Parts: sequence; C-alpha cells; structure tokens
Amino acid sequence: MESTRKQIVLGILAHVDSGKTTLSEAMLYRAGVTRRLGRVDHKDAFLDTDALEKARGITIFSKQALLTAGDTDITLLDTPGHVDFSTETERTLQVLDYAVLVVSGTDGVQSHTETLWRLLRRYHVPTFVFVNKMDLPGMERQELLAQLNRRLGEGFVDFGAEQADRDEALALCDENLMDRMLDAGQLQDADLIPAIARRHVFPCWFGAALKLEGVDALLDGLDRYTRPAPALEAFGAKVFKVSQDEQGARLTWLRVTGGELKVKAQLTGEADGEPWAEKANQLRLYSGAKYTLTEAIGPGQVCAVTGLTKARPGEGLGAERDSDLPVLEPVLSYQVLLPEGADVHAALGKLHRLEEEEPQLHVVWNETLGEIHVQLMGEVQLEILQRLISDRFGLSVTFGEGGIVYKETIANTVEGVGHFEPLRHYAEVHLLLEPAPRGSGVQLASACPTDELDLNWQRLILTHLAERAHPGVLTGSALTDVKMTLLAGRAHLKHTEGGDFRQ
Repeated sequence: MESTRKQIVLGILAHVDSGKTTLSEAMLYRAGVTRRLGRVDHKDAFLDTDALEKARGITIFSKQALLTAGDTDITLLDTPGHVDFSTETERTLQVLDYAVLVVSGTDGVQSHTETLWRLLRRYHVPTFVFVNKMDLPGMERQELLAQLNRRLGEGFVDFGAEQADRDEALALCDENLMDRMLDAGQLQDADLIPAIARRHVFPCWFGAALKLEGVDALLDGLDRYTRPAPALEAFGAKVFKVSQDEQGARLTWLRVTGGELKVKAQLTGEADGEPWAEKANQLRLYSGAKYTLTEAIGPGQVCAVTGLTKARPGEGLGAERDSDLPVLEPVLSYQVLLPEGADVHAALGKLHRLEEEEPQLHVVWNETLGEIHVQLMGEVQLEILQRLISDRFGLSVTFGEGGIVYKETIANTVEGVGHFEPLRHYAEVHLLLEPAPRGSGVQLASACPTDELDLNWQRLILTHLAERAHPGVLTGSALTDVKMTLLAGRAHLKHTEGGDFRQ
C-alpha cells in the first residue's frame, strides 16, 4: 500500500501581501492538518511561528508543513514574500518539485512577482498559479490571465474553465497536446502531467484563500497533475537552510534526492577546503513548530538534521552536486557599531554564526579600519538582524549610514605574476585575467600543463582563488565578470607548502 503514495516538495511563493501565508493556512485546514484556520492578522498562523513574524505580520523564515492531497504526500515550504528576504526564497527553490505562485487579484503581477518568476525559470521549477483575493473588487479573470501571459510569458491556462475551452487553450501551449487534441478531441490528465513538468503549461486557479474559495480545486490539481521526481539509487541530498531550534541546537535542513538517509548515518563533505565527517543524530520531520523523529527518510522528503556543524546551504551531500552561486546578492552595506567596551572579535564570531544561517548576509571584516560591515538586502532585514543579535547574543548593536555595495570589473586582458620565496618557502603563479560577459561572476580555469605544475597544486591554486573576494583597483570593490586562467606555476620539491600559493 505504501508504495502507491507519491512524495512531492511544494513551495509557495508570492509578492508580500498577496495572501501567501493565508493560502498555506487554508490548504492545511482543508487537508485536515489544522482544526481551525489561522490568520496572519490574528497573529495565530500555523506557519508564522516566530515572534518577529507575528509582530510584523510577514513571513521572514521559510517553514515547512506536511499535508496530504488525495494520493500525494506534500511537504509544503512557505517562503518569505518580502523582497528583503528573497534570498531565503531562492535557496528553497533548489529543493522544490513544484511551486505555487500566489498572485493578488487586486494588484495583478507586481515587480517582485517578476523577480520570483525569473528565479522559478532559472531553477526550472514547474509552477501552478493561484490568483487570490478574487472576492475583492479588481480585475476580471480574463484580464488577469492576459496580464500573466503578457508580463511573465506564455502558457497560463485557466483550469477552472469549461473543459473544451481549457483543452483548446492547452493545445496552443505544447505541440504534443495539440497532436493529442487532433487525435482524441480532448485531453487526459496523463497528457497534461509531462507538459506541466516541462514548464510548457502553468495551470491557474482563481479564488479567495481567506474564504476557502478555490482551495479544494488547487489541492485536487496538485494531486492530479504532479509526478514524483526521478530518484537516484545512490544516496544524495541537498542542504538548503541552516537554523537553530529553541534550545540553540543547529538544524541542517536538507532534501533527500536519492537513496535513503538513516538516523546516525555518517555524512561527509568539505568546508573551507577541509573535509568533514559527522553523524546525523536526529532526523526531524517538522510541521509548523512541532516535529516528529524518524528513523530514515527517502527521496522527495525534507528533514532537519541535528549533529551537523559544517554543512552549508547549497551543499550537495553524497551523489548530489553543490548548487550554483545564487542570483540574488546583497545591495546595501552598513557598519556595525558595537556597544562601548564590547570585544570586536567575539562579536565577529557571533555574526559569522548568523551568516551560516543566512549566507546572503555578508559579514565583512575591514582589517585596516578595524571595522565590521554587514551587507544585506534592505532596511527591514537590518531591523530583523538587530533583533536577532539582541535576542540571541544579548548584544545591542546599532548601524552606521548605509551605502550601496558596488562591484567592478576589468576592461582589457592582463597577465599577473606572483612570486613568494622567503627562507624554506617557494611558490610562483602566472594568471591571465580576461573580461567576461555581464552577470557571469568570477570564472576559474587552468591552461597550465601538468608536467610543469602538479595537478594537486593547480587545484589548490584554484581553490585559493575561489575562496575570497578580489578587491579591484578603482574603488576597492569586489571584482566580478572576469575569467581567471592559471597559465603557469612553479613549486619546489622540498620547500613548497600549501599556504605558499595562497600568499
């Protein structure tokens, strides 16, 4: 019996105030997980469990809940809607099978909706759309559908329409569906599942989450039109978040992509160039603020693991590869002003702990000025950070004037040479720097023959290049959109040590 159940991980995304948490609450209520409907404005939402979220009425940290729809077991991940916390949303996207994008019927497609759509496209997440607040005065269905197809691209189809109208609209989205229509005159669920999985079709439902209108139809659609992700035989998992529980234990959130993760299993990885091996002490299945412990989790399931101190968001474990660098980056920089007599280095260590949980919070130590700077997405995030530092570490910090985080690049190709030879040390490196396309970041390559420099040394050099930001010569801002190629290098048989190449 067990094998007939299908496991999917589903994310809910939206522009702030579209009613995303309200829809999550309505889905949990209709699926029988909660006995009463929580509300954001009553500060009793099942998913907004944090005091900061209750105070502001917005979701800040992604959460999870477990529910079933028909034959489908769904792990629901509710993500922040406020643009300041969109990096948390981006990390969650890397472990989703499907997403529900909530669009406000009164506001239609907003600018942040377009940002989320670009991210969904980048991570190839098949998406269902729920147009909310249709009980309030606003645009009509046809207008909203036309706006979706105009602003976000083709493929949005009203799944609440008559079947003949729906099928006709579907046939225009996908050649296979057109062929099926011409052959059979109508479309079956089995025809639609692959078209949705390939992101050729985006099913849309219209409703009002607060009044539970359209919620059952959405749940039914999620059961009927989804398929489980193909699972690998070998164990693989993707880490997408790090947080703390009430007792201060570090939780590493991961999704299993293949094989099975058993409790007490030994996991391995690499952090800052050093290999690590740690035991998965507990496997916790969270739903809202509560969790149950499990012995093992399989493909398509998400859990929080205790006992891991080194794993980072974006890291692939086992057969799973690491994620690419995120698209969204912090745009503002603030100096952290510590209270009188506070130990700067102790504070830096504490901020680095928060940085593990929020990798897009860049903590920068300015050696020459002896100052700590943080880079983040906006002022709301700054307020939340201030509260977190106070609640977690009892430090009341303030922040200096904010500035924009600039980046710089190079206009022409240039070669650089570094030579390091104090007593009993020796290393030499030749690098070629070339301008690269806009938005490509820093790319690393080697064109150095292995008979000239051993492959191990070459890998070490590329690791050292990747592990830090390189200040540019114009404004001292981090270098980007550049390709660095190792052309040549030299090591001494006796005197070269790993650290010499870093110098």
